Amino acid sequence: MQSYCPSLTQYQRLETLEVKVGDLTIGNFHPIRIQTMTTTDTMDTQGTVEQAIRCIEAGAELVRITAPSKKEADNLLPIKNELRRRGYTTPLVADIHFTPNAAEIAARIVEKVRINPGNFVDKKKFELLEYTDFEYQEEIDRIRERFTPLVNICKEYGTAMRIGTNHGSLSDRIMSRYGDTPMGMVESAMEFLRIAEDLHYRNIVLSMKASNPQVMVQAYRLLVSTMQQELGHCYPLHLGVTEAGDGEDGRIKSAIGIGTLLEDGVGDTIRVSLTEDPEFELPVCRDIIRRYAHPITHPAIPPMPERLPYSPFAYKRRETAAIGNAGGKQVPVVVADLSHLPLPSHTDLQPIGYTYDEPTDKWNIGDAAADYIFTGNHLLSFALPGTLRVIVQHPTWLQATDKEKYLPYFDVQGFMAAAAQGQLSDQLNFVALNADDLATPGYAAFLTQLPGKNVVPVVYADSLHAMAAVRRALADLMEKGIDQPVILRCHARDGETADQDLIHYATETGALLLDGFGDGLWLKGKPDSGAINNIAFGILQATRTRISKTEYISCPSCGRTLFDLQETTARIRAVTNHLKGVKIAIMGCIVNGPGEMADADFGYVGSGVGKITLYKGKEVVKRGLGSDVAVTELINLIRDNGMWVEPK
Repeated sequence: MQSYCPSLTQYQRLETLEVKVGDLTIGNFHPIRIQTMTTTDTMDTQGTVEQAIRCIEAGAELVRITAPSKKEADNLLPIKNELRRRGYTTPLVADIHFTPNAAEIAARIVEKVRINPGNFVDKKKFELLEYTDFEYQEEIDRIRERFTPLVNICKEYGTAMRIGTNHGSLSDRIMSRYGDTPMGMVESAMEFLRIAEDLHYRNIVLSMKASNPQVMVQAYRLLVSTMQQELGHCYPLHLGVTEAGDGEDGRIKSAIGIGTLLEDGVGDTIRVSLTEDPEFELPVCRDIIRRYAHPITHPAIPPMPERLPYSPFAYKRRETAAIGNAGGKQVPVVVADLSHLPLPSHTDLQPIGYTYDEPTDKWNIGDAAADYIFTGNHLLSFALPGTLRVIVQHPTWLQATDKEKYLPYFDVQGFMAAAAQGQLSDQLNFVALNADDLATPGYAAFLTQLPGKNVVPVVYADSLHAMAAVRRALADLMEKGIDQPVILRCHARDGETADQDLIHYATETGALLLDGFGDGLWLKGKPDSGAINNIAFGILQATRTRISKTEYISCPSCGRTLFDLQETTARIRAVTNHLKGVKIAIMGCIVNGPGEMADADFGYVGSGVGKITLYKGKEVVKRGLGSDVAVTELINLIRDNGMWVEPK
């Protein structure tokens, strides 16, 4: 049975210990807290204070400030004093990497310290190390010796702590024994947590951040399971997708990773790490947690079986038959909903990836071109691109002369009636399937009709806990051995903004895709078909289920950053955004450098003021480049490795 959340079918928060951070309480069913991190130089007292105030007034309940050395840790005191003098009592968090001495100073000043177990004591040189069990235990003893003074200071001063594991900064010791895995992330944190437990210190929050939402989600789930089994209790969890990037992509990636866990009641505080000014992170945080501000009531969902038909701890796509271009080993398809248009024309296809050139009478098809369009009751008056097909309501399909380009759409009752009358398509039949009806006789009767037919269920739910209802329906298909591919349909909620719609789509469908469910996306919402199409492809990209564009792993900047991260990210994006499938990391400093880049193909990392180091994977290729030439050199590096194509 699942052991990372209270229920997979009834929304409940995970019970945790209670942690005090100043006057703020985290965990134990208290509201989900939102936070951010300053990007100023910590030695710039006034600048840091002003930015912290902007973050607090934007809604931050905690503000994190980097303290890379003892001098920055000392300067936290005048920053805190000035904030308090001006009436701001929001707890401050010191962000520590590599420097235990800085953590010990900060713990006497601010309300919370964050340490990274991957580099607090261990160093990272990307070396494969071999340990006997005795030698490994000696390393644990060394950690205990160096970590204990900090714990004792936190106990004395009432300071909270976050043990924050990052996927990309696991130590060489952990990597050598566990590999670059979610379990390695969990063990990295548990080593420190066991020491704290032995010292009777529990004012701790944990995090398991990664730039890949799939890795991040699996690590948090494994951490909860490990704490429950080993300790018998859980600590509060801070959620975040590290180096999410900027703009729409950063918001989608964050909503998928954070939202997937929150949907199952896991998570007590969040941060959205965007390559933007920190105050812009807070509205996104609010949009993510607003759906959990009140109890989520919904119709009863049948409980999951004792033995799950899928693993929540390791990704495996649900095995399905290939029906047309849906299912099997094929990438998930995208359906663009144009049913709101009175009569779609060829110009209406441009926002969804199809541009018609009238002089040559040819179509240009983009990488993010929808695979199907749904026009409701409309047949089109123009010839379609060769790969695009149209889904219409069944009565309209009966009138179509081209029954290969046009495909029927049914509700369950309509499908059953059409099947009895022999009015199904020989190609593909799409059937809307409401997961809220899972326990009804009509639903069960429909499932008996599926095997051997060219039917693709379009699964959705109307309830507030739609993700859980759809997940239960898809698990039901697995239990019954039904291998039909499934399109995930997600509806925008009434009264929400475009930003809230984006979070909603990413949370509900991304959570399912991360668990291996879904062979396509159909997002229904406001009449901006181009924006919704881009969101669909962004969700597939972030879940690594369909790659249609360049991926940027970009850190959110902080006081350690050695160049203008937002400007540089924009420059790199402008010249590389046509490189489909290439992953480029843009990191402000060595802390967020080769480790945090994790699975990037190429890295652009600040190594000094105005100086850049370029990486291929985790290997240094060029050091000390001036920022004026580094972007050109990055292009040359991509070209030298055979991954460059000229923009069209």
